[in-house]
Amino acid sequence: MKTKALFNHTYDTKKTRAIVSITCLMAICGTLLAAQACGSSHRDKKGSDKKKAGLEIPVYTTPRTEQRIEHLGYTVSYNPNWRIPNWVAYELTADEVLGTTPRAQHFEIDPKVEGVCADPRDYSRSSYDRGHMAPAGDMKWSWQAMQESFYMTNICPQDRNLNSGDWNTLEERARGWATAFEKLYIVCGPIVPDTPQTIGYNKVAVPDAFFKVLLCQNNGKWQAIGFLYDNVAGHRPMSQYCKTIDEIEALTGIDFFPALPDKVENAVEAAYDLSAWRIRGN
Repeated sequence: MKTKALFNHTYDTKKTRAIVSITCLMAICGTLLAAQACGSSHRDKKGSDKKKAGLEIPVYTTPRTEQRIEHLGYTVSYNPNWRIPNWVAYELTADEVLGTTPRAQHFEIDPKVEGVCADPRDYSRSSYDRGHMAPAGDMKWSWQAMQESFYMTNICPQDRNLNSGDWNTLEERARGWATAFEKLYIVCGPIVPDTPQTIGYNKVAVPDAFFKVLLCQNNGKWQAIGFLYDNVAGHRPMSQYCKTIDEIEALTGIDFFPALPDKVENAVEAAYDLSAWRIRGN
């Protein structure tokens, strides 16, 4: 009887220890899961809290076919006839420039497109790069924003030398300006002829040129500048690509930064100051 009682006592002790161990393990797992969920919630909140200021959203002065699509990091006016954007608009802040999200690896069809979207394979065996409008380097602040920057609605056929050369230099300078001025409003896109060359099965239009317009406040004063790049190889000083916003508007049929007070808009779009943007002259 003593042996049996001892056995039962030992068994009960082991059983109790096992229950305690399982309970502790479940508590630890619960804590880890809660922490992970909290971290995930924080990351999602960081992304979902990004507000579109509206200053960067343009309007058309001439009719244009479009589907307006909003992604986390940018808004795109997608042209279903061209299979490329009319324009892509977003704001870039100094904090976002410091993001560390790795570059995405794959281009994807935009799931929000109604109808036909360009396919990454449309660019295969062409002489053109898949050129970002909103660059991946501006979307490092969020995993979702980075992935969405590789949607084909944000991509245009772009000369390879231009994509990796002068256009890339402009993108890098824009990140520098966002850091220096705290916030930068950016609109960019293609300039497409009436009868464009096309590539791929989906007949993606090849632009003749690309524009980018920028707006920011410098010591409380608004300033703006435009850029125009032909879709060809070459290397020139940045100052040779500079245009007024009015000149870009005349080429594109788009009214940029219409949310500004008219007096401010008219002033900043009529001229630009190279020194204010720290651009060397010719």
